[in-house]
Amino acid sequence: MSGDQRRAVLVLTNTYDATADTVLRILAERRVPVVRVDPGADLYDGASLTARYGRSSRRGTLRTSSREIDLSNIRSVWMRRPSPYEAPPGITGHDAKFAGAQAFWGTGGVLASLTEAQYVNHPWRVRNAEYKPAQLTAAQLSGFLVPDTVITTDPREAREFCADQPTGAVYKPLWDSRYRDPAGAARQVWVREVGPQDITDAVAACPHLFQAKVPKAFDVRLTVVGERQFAARIDGPELDWRRRQDLLAYEPVAVPASVTAAVTSYLTTLDLVFGAFDFAVTESGEWYFLECNPNGQWAWLPPVLSGPIALALADRLQRGPDA
Repeated sequence: MSGDQRRAVLVLTNTYDATADTVLRILAERRVPVVRVDPGADLYDGASLTARYGRSSRRGTLRTSSREIDLSNIRSVWMRRPSPYEAPPGITGHDAKFAGAQAFWGTGGVLASLTEAQYVNHPWRVRNAEYKPAQLTAAQLSGFLVPDTVITTDPREAREFCADQPTGAVYKPLWDSRYRDPAGAARQVWVREVGPQDITDAVAACPHLFQAKVPKAFDVRLTVVGERQFAARIDGPELDWRRRQDLLAYEPVAVPASVTAAVTSYLTTLDLVFGAFDFAVTESGEWYFLECNPNGQWAWLPPVLSGPIALALADRLQRGPDA
């Protein structure tokens, strides 16, 4: 193989990421070199990262328990699901906060500054694209149909908005925050229907997102890798289909040309290579944009739908910055 063909794919993810495993098996079959590391955990357990900067050079080395790689010899970086940057075990209090912050800005900064590599997606682009207001703004600019939405800390505004929606309104969290009930049990905050009578003054405690309920016939998860789009129709009984995935039915669905064009515009606006879009589709065929996860899951789909996505990601990572 030539030197360029031997350049490695760097996969940043946790040990238990089954989605990454699917793509890595394909790359292994193609004999593409891969380095898998969880920087938030592995650098405290035998791995190390060094970067040097000078007047005329910039170089670095990543060492794991089995590999050593020159940071300039990475063709692609797949930013999957690495562990959060935290302090190593045994450090507590303010020392832990300091160490965790240094890891975030130091390790995270080095791994986000590999100028000769292609990122899927770049970690800074991922963070920018996770803000719901940024998603809604980009969706409007890109030409998607967007349900009427309000983000507010004003209970009166929230009640008025919900009362004004002829098809009803829903509440959805602005971020999938960890939540525990008073007994300490973990709870998932699902999208749910709300009316003005449900709005209390507790809305003033933090921003809340309320949105017009789309009278949907079905949902669509549209997974995009570069210029390739893979759409799955999702039929299920719940308003939030994630709530009962055991009751869902999936099948491929054609994407309207207007949606395809809007997707391309959206990814360009937010400088993304990958996106997992969610749509609510009405009986009349209108596709309403709900959100786009810049690092969304897809391996839970049936193999006939997830297999092509895995191949597209492997292709993209293998091609590197010339993709």
